[in-house]
Amino acid sequence: MDDAVSLRAAGLRVTAARLAILDAVRQGNHLDADRVARAVREQVGHVSTQAVYDSLHALTAAGLLRRIEPAGSPARYETRVGDNHHHLVCRACGEVTDVDCVVGEAPCLTPSQAHGYAVDEAEVVFWGTCPACQSARRD
Repeated sequence: MDDAVSLRAAGLRVTAARLAILDAVRQGNHLDADRVARAVREQVGHVSTQAVYDSLHALTAAGLLRRIEPAGSPARYETRVGDNHHHLVCRACGEVTDVDCVVGEAPCLTPSQAHGYAVDEAEVVFWGTCPACQSARRD
């Protein structure tokens, strides 16, 4: 679906900044807000950091973006939404890679006790060292 159509369907105004944000997040690899803001400014010129944060929040609330928060890292954004996938995070460089759900259907894991909650998502982060950092350590 076209980004403008997706924005309208989510009840959001179509703006150059929102289109640029969606494009930047899609083209990037789990970008944080600062990197999104830089990419947006390269595309559309001046956009305030607060406007980028506000748009990221609105796009996430509308289900067009997913926000992840690996421990020790700023929040990051991605366009892969709705499938409850997980992430691999490199301890050395912070690279984030998508990994499909462990069992293939949400919520992927069942807690030992749900305490009355209707569980609909499980967030799993696998930590390790990416291939590039492993190679650099050997050199």
